[in-house]
Amino acid sequence: MAPTGKPTLAVVGATGAVGAVMLQILSQRADVWGEIRLIASPRSAGRKLAVRGAEVEVTALGEDSFAGVDVAMFDVPDEVAAEWAPRAAARGAVVVDNSGAFRTDPDVPLVVPEVNAHAVRNRPRGIVANPGCTTLAMIVALGALHAEFGLRELVVSSYQAVSGAGRAGVETLRSQLSLVAGTELGTKPGDVRRAVGDDTGPFPEPVVLNVVPWAGSLREDGWSSQEMQVRDESRRILGLPRLPIAVTCVRVPVVTGHSLTVHARFQGEVSVDGAREILATAPGVVLCDDPAAGEFPTPADVVGTDPAWVGRVRRALDDPTALELFVCGDNLRKGSALNTAQIAELVAAEITGEVSTRA
Repeated sequence: MAPTGKPTLAVVGATGAVGAVMLQILSQRADVWGEIRLIASPRSAGRKLAVRGAEVEVTALGEDSFAGVDVAMFDVPDEVAAEWAPRAAARGAVVVDNSGAFRTDPDVPLVVPEVNAHAVRNRPRGIVANPGCTTLAMIVALGALHAEFGLRELVVSSYQAVSGAGRAGVETLRSQLSLVAGTELGTKPGDVRRAVGDDTGPFPEPVVLNVVPWAGSLREDGWSSQEMQVRDESRRILGLPRLPIAVTCVRVPVVTGHSLTVHARFQGEVSVDGAREILATAPGVVLCDDPAAGEFPTPADVVGTDPAWVGRVRRALDDPTALELFVCGDNLRKGSALNTAQIAELVAAEITGEVSTRA
């Protein structure tokens, strides 16, 4: 605990793409932290980054990084988190991990504060996991609808931005855009593929002038790892371990902002008016739904914002218990850094409350 009486925070991976967004978010939200330490790989040590209006020097990740740290937020690759998060927890820090290393661990809660904030207190390993960005784009809206109507089946298709694949994804799209700009490509079989060549970056096919029905690695029976991730994470967050869920993940030529089409079946008959009322008042959700006026969320409009934006709310034509909707969210903010920060703030409030009680 810092001399201010506020918890000490460590941001591990501060120089990465998500880390940069995290520093913005920490500067924009209520100041619940005392000291903030910025930690990264040795090659980034010595850099100075702005957070809360001050320049803070980045230090290299090492054994002494977590001495006196109350909460450590990890925005690093899975293998780094798998090694260092338990070490940080062993030093007494509560770890909020944004990687995929612990999301399926039954002793690590998977938390979205608007949906299952209570789960953050049950952390046997001293680690709390942040869900993946695709799940986070829709789960706040679904959680609000589930609380009222009782979800019983879910079918979703994602339209995932290239930034979900990191900086390499963004660089790949921008490079491919420069190759096709001002041409007539996209009018003949294979012409885009030939122009792009074999350098498709982290994607199996060109993403420019195209959509790629794949994200992640191959799993059993032709499913992708990200499709299984959305299924498993949604079940855990909603507390519905047997919920039938089918997911198709698609990569689209958008820089930032994941979107999903959602077909959700509930326990009984639902009304569009009732659903809209729930969504319009749900924390972390913005309803933008007037097709007659051309109003519905798109990634180009929601990038840089925090909520889940919901539109195209309809009752299914052939099932009075089902709703159709379209959801958009910034995959680097709520889909990553913001949710991590919100979890950390829950832990900070818990720590501060315990200190006040002892005092």
